[in-house]
This record gives sequence, structure tokens and C-alpha cells, in this order.
Amino acid sequence: MMSPWETTGLAASALAAGVVNSFAGGGTLLTFPTLLAFGMPPVNANATSTLALLIGTASGTFGNRQFIRPTLPWLWRFAPVSVIGGLLGSALLTHTSNRVFAKLVPFLILFATILFLAQGFFRRFALSHEQHRQAESKLHLWGAILFQFAVAIYGGYFGAGIGILMLATLGFMGMGNIYEMNTLKTILAALINLMAAVWFIFAGLIEWPQMTVMTVGALIGYYFGSHFAQRVSQERARQIITAVGFIISGLTFWKEFVK
Repeated sequence: MMSPWETTGLAASALAAGVVNSFAGGGTLLTFPTLLAFGMPPVNANATSTLALLIGTASGTFGNRQFIRPTLPWLWRFAPVSVIGGLLGSALLTHTSNRVFAKLVPFLILFATILFLAQGFFRRFALSHEQHRQAESKLHLWGAILFQFAVAIYGGYFGAGIGILMLATLGFMGMGNIYEMNTLKTILAALINLMAAVWFIFAGLIEWPQMTVMTVGALIGYYFGSHFAQRVSQERARQIITAVGFIISGLTFWKEFVK
């Protein structure tokens, strides 16, 4: 039975995650640590957070549906490895003990935060390769597919920051329309998270009361984020999320290796 304080905290963190995911990304850096703070084991917290944010992630695809058709030639290349990698990563998590995963958490949060901080660089990198259509060669294509496979495994295992990594890959492959790139990476991220969520459900890792509360909060957050994103400074939102990520990473390092 959740206390009113826990219910409020989980709903608020998921609402905030939905808002920032709708225009900046990085919502996992809010929901996952909140579940940890309320005493949920790390592996269960990761699984519960993944499922809670999945519906909102998928809704982003519907919002960008007009850009789906141009991405289809790329989608059929990257979707299979995204599905397989997502399953492998989630299976790897289920074979990781809470004690081991707790030791990995500070590094995973730090890695995701650094990726989030470098988001602007990856976007510029992606757009700067618009003119390099020769990247569509077989060598570059297979390299990008293998990289996407690695991203999918990481996404199934933890997940924060996969969208940023995928934007860099898509830019390298020659995509230049940022709206099409965002649509494609949203679809691929939804596939990865869906595979992970299905695996987590059958593995019995989902804490359903907490997940339900966070799903409602995330949907409300996505709704308001999609309608009012233009009124919010994206740069300020990124600064806040980055600061939160570094603080949480520092606290988890202190808890696991110093305390």
C-alpha cells in the first residue's frame, strides 16, 4: 500500500518526465531515481520506469505521424535489430542481481547524463552530415546497423539516452530532416522499450501500483508538454535535468562506494 506522499511523489516525477520527454528527453533521469528513493529495488525500479513511460513514448509517434512515410526505408533496416537488441538487454537485466545493478546504477546515470548534456552536439553532428549521402554505402549501413544493435541492448538494459545516440547514427547515415529523424528514433525507442516491457512483465519485475500511478502522471505530462512546449525554454529544461542527473549520480556514487 502506497502512502499519499509516495503516490504524490511518483505522479509528480512521471508528470515532469512526460513534459521533458515531449520536447527535451531525459525523463528516465527523473522517474528511475524517484522509485529508488521510495525504496524500490534497482532492477524493479528500472523495469517499472520503462513500462510507465512506454505509452507516452509511443504517443510521440502518433504526434509525428506525417513524417512516418519518409522514414520507412530506414525503419525496415533498423527495426529488427532494435527488437532483438531490446530483448537481449532486458534479458540481461533479469539475470543481473539487485546488488550488482545497484553498483552499476551510478555509472549508468552518469553516462546517461553526459549523453543528455551532449545532446546539442549530437544534433549538430547529425545535421552536418546531410550532404554526405555516400554514407549510404553498404559498409556504413552495416556499421550503423551494428551500432543500433548495441544501442538497443543498452536500451533494453537501462535505456536513458538512447534517443541521443540514435540521432547521431541517423545523421551519419545521411538523414537531414530533423523531424523525420526524431520520428524514426521515437519509433525505434518505442520498439526497444516495448520489447523490454514485455520481457519485464513476464519476468515479474513490474511493481503495478507504482507503475499505474506513474503512467497516469506521464500521460498528463506528455499532454501538457506537447501543447505548451513552445512556451518553455528548452535550454533551461535541459540545464535542470542535467543538474539533477549529476546530483543523483553523485549521491548514488556516495551511497554505493563511500557510505
